[in-house]
Amino acid sequence: MDILRPTLIRIGGRVYRKNLIQEQAYQHEEEEDFCAGPSDCADEPCDAFVVEETGKGFQCKVDVPSPLYKYIIGKKGETKKRLETETRTSISIPKPGVEGEIVITGQHRSGVISARTRIDVLLDSFRKKQPFTHFLSFALNQPAIQEKFLQFKEEVLEKCSKDHGVSSSLFQNPAKLHLTLGTLVLLNEQEIQKACDLLERCKEDFVDQIAGGKPLTVEVAGVEYMNDDPAMTDVLYAKVHMKDGSDRLQVIADQLVERFVASGLMLKEWDRVKLHATVMNTLFRKDPSAEERNYTMTGKSSFKERESFNGQNILKLFENFYFGEVQLDSVRLSQRFSSDASGYYATSGQLTFS
Repeated sequence: MDILRPTLIRIGGRVYRKNLIQEQAYQHEEEEDFCAGPSDCADEPCDAFVVEETGKGFQCKVDVPSPLYKYIIGKKGETKKRLETETRTSISIPKPGVEGEIVITGQHRSGVISARTRIDVLLDSFRKKQPFTHFLSFALNQPAIQEKFLQFKEEVLEKCSKDHGVSSSLFQNPAKLHLTLGTLVLLNEQEIQKACDLLERCKEDFVDQIAGGKPLTVEVAGVEYMNDDPAMTDVLYAKVHMKDGSDRLQVIADQLVERFVASGLMLKEWDRVKLHATVMNTLFRKDPSAEERNYTMTGKSSFKERESFNGQNILKLFENFYFGEVQLDSVRLSQRFSSDASGYYATSGQLTFS
C-alpha cells in the first residue's frame, strides 16, 4: 500500500484512511488498524451514533454479530488491549457465540467516540472478507424449465462430450436453477430480519408499481459464456428477457440492488445487474454444491483451481436453445449451501409480486 495514498473507507457518510500497522497474520488474515481522517469525529461530538453520559463518564453500544468479535479481540486479545490503551476506554465484548452488544465506556467522550469509530472501520474491513451467506434470487426451477434444461444437458453430452473438459459434472442442479441479483453477508438473525424488512419496503416503494401486482412473464432462451475465450470457458449461462420486450425485470433488479447497497447490506459490484442463469460451471466439477460466485467478490479466487472446458461447439449448436417461459412471482432471500423441500435454496424471506 502506498503510504502517501492510503486506502479510504466510507462509513456513515464519513471518510477514514486505513493504515496497515502490522504484517503478522491472524487466522490467515492481516491484522489492521485504522486512523480517522481529517473530517472525522474522533475528538469531537459525533452524530453518527449515540454516546450516553453515565454517572462514571460516557458509554456507547455497538450491535456486532458474534462471528466478528474475534476481529476486535485480536490474537491473544492484542487488538482489544491496544484500542483500550490508545483511546483510554474499556471495551466489553459478549462471550463467543453469544449475540449481544459491545459496550465502550470511558471517562472522556472523545475517547469513547474514537474507540467506536475505530471499531466501525475495523468491522467494515473484516466484514468485506467474509464469504457471502445469502443472495437475492429469482427461482427458475419450475418443472417445464427443469425438463428443458435436462434435455439441453443430454444433447450437449451427446454431441459435445469429446470436447476438452466437457462432462456431466459441469451442469447445474436443475432444482437450483436461478437468477442471482446480488450477494449478502448476514451473520445473525437480526441482520437477516433487516434484509427481510428492506425487501418489504422495496415492494411498497417501487416493485408493486413496476410489476403491476402480477408475475413477470420471462423467456429463458439462448446461451452465452462469461469469459473472453470460448475455448477456455468456466461459466456458461442461459439468457433471460421479458416476453413483452420491456425492461421491467432489469429495472426491478437494478433498483433492488441499489437499495440494498445504500442500506449497507450489499456491496456494489456492477453498475447494473447481469441477469443470467448459470447452466454449466467449472466450480461444479469438484463440488456439485458449489455456488456461483460473482467475479468481483473479495477473498481468494478459485479460478486458478478450475479446469476450463471448450465451449465453442456448445455455443454454436445451442446458441438459440429455448429453455421455456416462466412466471416470476417473487424475489427470494436465499440461503447459501441449503435446500428446501423442492430442492431449491432455503428461503429466509421473500418479496411477492401479487
